[in-house]
Amino acid sequence: LDRAFPRSPRGALHIARALLGLVTCLCFAASGAHEAYTALAGLETGITALFLLLYLLRLDARMRCLFWPLADILNSVISALFLLVVCLFAIIVKTNKGTLAGGVLGLILLVLCVVNVVLLGKKISLDRPRGRNAPAR
Repeated sequence: LDRAFPRSPRGALHIARALLGLVTCLCFAASGAHEAYTALAGLETGITALFLLLYLLRLDARMRCLFWPLADILNSVISALFLLVVCLFAIIVKTNKGTLAGGVLGLILLVLCVVNVVLLGKKISLDRPRGRNAPAR
């Protein structure tokens, strides 16, 4: 268990994304918005929680079959694109105040996704060796 991860900037960002995604999902569900809005917010919450568990339990170090930071970047980019479209539709249509609140919270979630991409982009470099088995330069 990595006890320092929740206090790190990336850990706090993942926690904030999961909580904000949950609140966005609840806003969409309570307002009776289109099911696609609720499904997108729910999927974002679930996938972010899985990445949080992956890093918290240090499973990324055990499962080396995938380059997890790059998968996290791809998830954040795809989530940001979907959130942009869905939340703009929710704000434009704004059938009620719950849908409007969910759309605004979704746009804040989009900003957190972009911040995650920037933080992970600074952390990784594709030309740098990863792991201890890579030869030293």
